[in-house]
Amino acid sequence: MIRLFAFLTCLIATSVTAETLRLAVTTSFHNSGLSDVLLPAIAKDTGIEVQLLVVGTGQALKLGEAGDVDAILVHSKASEEKFVEAGFATHRREIMYNDFVFIGPDDDPAQVRSAELATEALERIATAQVPFISRGDESGTHKKERALWQDAQIDPETAGDWYKSVGSGMGASLNTASGFGAYIIADRASWLNFDNKRDLALLFSGDPALFNQYAYLPVNPNRHPHVNAKAAEALEDWLTSLAAQALINTYKINNEALFVFNARR
Repeated sequence: MIRLFAFLTCLIATSVTAETLRLAVTTSFHNSGLSDVLLPAIAKDTGIEVQLLVVGTGQALKLGEAGDVDAILVHSKASEEKFVEAGFATHRREIMYNDFVFIGPDDDPAQVRSAELATEALERIATAQVPFISRGDESGTHKKERALWQDAQIDPETAGDWYKSVGSGMGASLNTASGFGAYIIADRASWLNFDNKRDLALLFSGDPALFNQYAYLPVNPNRHPHVNAKAAEALEDWLTSLAAQALINTYKINNEALFVFNARR
């Protein structure tokens, strides 16, 4: 009975003192599987229970604007800088990066494999008018895709019904591409962790324009006093630590690294 009382006392004390932090993250980050590695380590090292809200970058920023989360982890630099300039975040801290890649049918009817630039790959897809899946959800991936189409001086939304905007997260969009045998732009981590590949293959990568930086933004407590700024600061300290660096850099699927840590301490 004494041991049971001591156990319950400890359990109650833990539940009372444990910090909880609401973190909005992109579907691409969550689909990579890295969160399953990081969250237990964060809880163990800091005592912070991170509650993820998995959405696109655009929705994550809206949640931050409304004060519905304590911090966000997203990948659209221009949008992030506007978010900070508007006073919704105290600052922007780069954490890690990977890259975007072109996925498509292995027989590659648009001959994307032989393109030298990402814009050329899009030009070939548009010329061949083969199915292309766009996330269409204002995510970081969608914003990058739109920027690349603009650089290629192509408006795919008026180019024909080969361009399909699905308004879905990364995993669901990849599933749609798999079903249609279509081309799609994805982050490398989500692609490597995607099971339903069927006849899809990674066809193009390596253009510097496909660089994909992830950054951490704590929501500004001066704008939303109720946010857990203390826990957000502690999480940032951990995300930029040697412990985080080791876990991020060694996280692999099929012996291929998914992210590279580049936070400045």
